Amino acid sequence: MAFARTTADWWRDAVIYEVYIRSFADGDGDGIGDIAGVRQRLPYLAGLGVDALWLTPWYPSPMADGGYDVADYRDIDPVFGTLEDARALVEEAHGHGLRVLVDIVPNHTSSAHAWFREALSGGPGSPARKRYIFRPGRGPGGELPPNDWKSVFGGPAWTRITEPDGSPGPWYLHLFAPEQPDLNWDDAEVRAEFESILRFWFDRGVDGVRIDVAHGLVKAPGLPDIGSLDGKLLEGAGDSDHPHWDREEVHEIFQGWRTVADAYDDPRAFVAEAWAGFPERLARYVRPDELHTAFNFDYLMAPWRADHLRRVVDESLTALGAVGAPATWVLSNHDVARHVSRYARPQPDGPVRSLADLRGPADLRLGTRRARAAALLTLALPGGAYLYQGEELGLWEVEDLPEELLQDPTWQRSGHTDRGRDGCRVPLPWSGDGPPFGFSSDGAGTPPWLPQPDAWKPLTAEAQDRDPSSMLNLYRSALALRRSHPALGDGTLTWDSAPDDPVLSFVRTPGFRCVANLSGDPVTLPAHSVVLLASEELEGGRLPGDTTVWLAL
Repeated sequence: MAFARTTADWWRDAVIYEVYIRSFADGDGDGIGDIAGVRQRLPYLAGLGVDALWLTPWYPSPMADGGYDVADYRDIDPVFGTLEDARALVEEAHGHGLRVLVDIVPNHTSSAHAWFREALSGGPGSPARKRYIFRPGRGPGGELPPNDWKSVFGGPAWTRITEPDGSPGPWYLHLFAPEQPDLNWDDAEVRAEFESILRFWFDRGVDGVRIDVAHGLVKAPGLPDIGSLDGKLLEGAGDSDHPHWDREEVHEIFQGWRTVADAYDDPRAFVAEAWAGFPERLARYVRPDELHTAFNFDYLMAPWRADHLRRVVDESLTALGAVGAPATWVLSNHDVARHVSRYARPQPDGPVRSLADLRGPADLRLGTRRARAAALLTLALPGGAYLYQGEELGLWEVEDLPEELLQDPTWQRSGHTDRGRDGCRVPLPWSGDGPPFGFSSDGAGTPPWLPQPDAWKPLTAEAQDRDPSSMLNLYRSALALRRSHPALGDGTLTWDSAPDDPVLSFVRTPGFRCVANLSGDPVTLPAHSVVLLASEELEGGRLPGDTTVWLAL
């Protein structure tokens, strides 16, 4: 195998591309992305210049939550392909110099999982129920949920079952949808099962694992009410003793997982989806004997404001550096509105968790300009980076999907008040003059599972490939420079701009400076600057507003 990063710590500065399989590429013409589509597009990913791809869940699933309701962790859903297709994908990706990470969902299974079906059919006192969190209800006849916990997707986090004899039974916990019952991580069988699942995929050549809801596995003894604590997902508990987010006991679990990963000659790597209240809390997940990396959601949620971005960068590098871990930088993913649309509105003085945090109409031209600048800023920072499929094309959030087509469980669970995450999951535009934009490889077949906007015509990969100034070619150039320049990747930075300056300027050794102008006015670049790459055309020796430039020193 020939990898772009050949050292055991390749993950410290890897650029990893998130493939949301349903929306990446359709290889069989049924309107849903699949493994065949990913295999066909591997040359595109290799040519983009990323080091690895992370695949969202491909397991058998009723798809109540886009595959994050897993019915069998050791197989592939037929809509995506087969185990043999998965083996071929891993092998072919390795042949292109790409590593492969898969998604593991350990907080909950699908209600269609054999374990949960056994728990329901076994009746009261069934040992199978110990794998999940069943509790008697409160109030007369147990008619009320066991506590006040809320589901991330809206409504209570508890559903009452009916026993096999028809009598009302206990309630089971689901921090997400009712079709996603939470596992009981105090149960030894649950712990052993997931270590076995890890080995199953590692033995098949998978290079790493992204851990879904890594901060939520352990619940407080007695399952106390949340009360006044903020139960908002997916944010961490801060300095409070939250009963189900970011509990100290999760770290013992991940120490065991690290032992599994390190047993391989080419050690496997983990990235945690861990929403922690502070960078110091996040750093606990990536101590030397625990996980390798964790998503930096503080950076993702930072508004396009120099003071916020600089503070997040400093706090992240300080907290993670204290435990010897690299930072990761991410602008978008399958759970949040695309950053072109977030940056397209007036920026607040606080975190941006969704488009609901923003006011005013979207100026997509401005959002695109800022997204170009953000790409260069992000890829110049020390550590690793995650790209969400389509950000290299400059795709924006599709905010006007017809209500009858929305599939995110948030839409139903919120009483049709929250449109959910479908707007960032619209299938990619590859080629052609109109939908489906080459999403299906045969050019025909069923329309994509979510409709693409006609306005994406100039954003197809085919159209941008021919345009030297396109977003796609900006990403290609930046990733090529990032790979070849000795200053980029893992390491440190030194600021050479003032903390309150609307211009972010830092130096990396040897011989590199990044300057991001977040103000609305042009600024003068240092004399005799040698430009390596700029997100927009420069005006002589001036750097326009909302532009980032890489300079050689």
